[in-house]
Amino acid sequence: MLVSGLRTEFLLLAENGSGDQIKRRAIGAYLGLAVGDALGATVEFMTPREIRDQFREHRDIKGGGWLRLRKGRVTDDTEMALALGDSILTAGKVDAQAAAEAFSNWMRSKPVDIGNTVRRGISHYRRTGEWESPESEFDAGNGACMRCLPVALATVGADVDDVAEANRRQAHVTHNNPTSDAGTLCVIRMVQAGLLGGTRKDLKLLADGLVAEDPIYAYDRKRIENPSGFIADTLRTVFQALFATDDLESALIDVVNRGGDADTTGAILGMIAGALYGPAALPARWVRTLDPEVRQHCLSQAQQLLKLAPLCSARAAAG
Repeated sequence: MLVSGLRTEFLLLAENGSGDQIKRRAIGAYLGLAVGDALGATVEFMTPREIRDQFREHRDIKGGGWLRLRKGRVTDDTEMALALGDSILTAGKVDAQAAAEAFSNWMRSKPVDIGNTVRRGISHYRRTGEWESPESEFDAGNGACMRCLPVALATVGADVDDVAEANRRQAHVTHNNPTSDAGTLCVIRMVQAGLLGGTRKDLKLLADGLVAEDPIYAYDRKRIENPSGFIADTLRTVFQALFATDDLESALIDVVNRGGDADTTGAILGMIAGALYGPAALPARWVRTLDPEVRQHCLSQAQQLLKLAPLCSARAAAG
């Protein structure tokens, strides 16, 4: 899926660039995930017309929504990413057993929201001890993709095949589906491209590579509104908003005002755009409103996960 030559180009950018820049962009990606989640949660499952009638344009983290969240709270998108990140840090790698156990513990905490496919996968693990759910054509939802950021950070600089395998280890606990695998891997590679200095044009090449591999992801069509939880629907919406705008705030406001699965489109776009544009592009009013514990957890994980990445490990050894 990766366009030929891009990986070498990105690694050269990283070599010539600053390790501090990669760290900043990793923080931007994690905070982008959380603010996109919290921003979108207010209008999740609303139609664009309903959003316009109530807010004119939804621009601020307000809480509420169908989950009746307090202002600044995130949903399962960010919570599962943080649970996965903690499992990676404990195991020292992306480990399927550790991920499954982390997800099980998270479900035991009675989260505010949990998808049916996620619940079924975790229940399968608890019942059988098997970390991999059976492959299913019906499991092409958003759950694996919305939480994939820790994999992106921990595998920066790895070969594409190794990144893909790491992604499958976490994804298949709940979502064992080739369409989900392909879309999630594309998002991971887009985040990594942003971390390493790639441009919006570079990210578009990656998205277009996914479309060439599977036309179900084609996004240069009629504007998508009220996107469902199907990953292709979600990523088409994310790609449209990302490539139709030229800054993080505009992209996130665009995507969440389309309604539907807005916390997840916001979370996925937020992690990509946060890596692309960096933390300075995040409006301070959004970052300040985030739950303080979640914000600190994101900041800590972003930095700690990078230390496991092959690129950053090589830099540390050379330094």
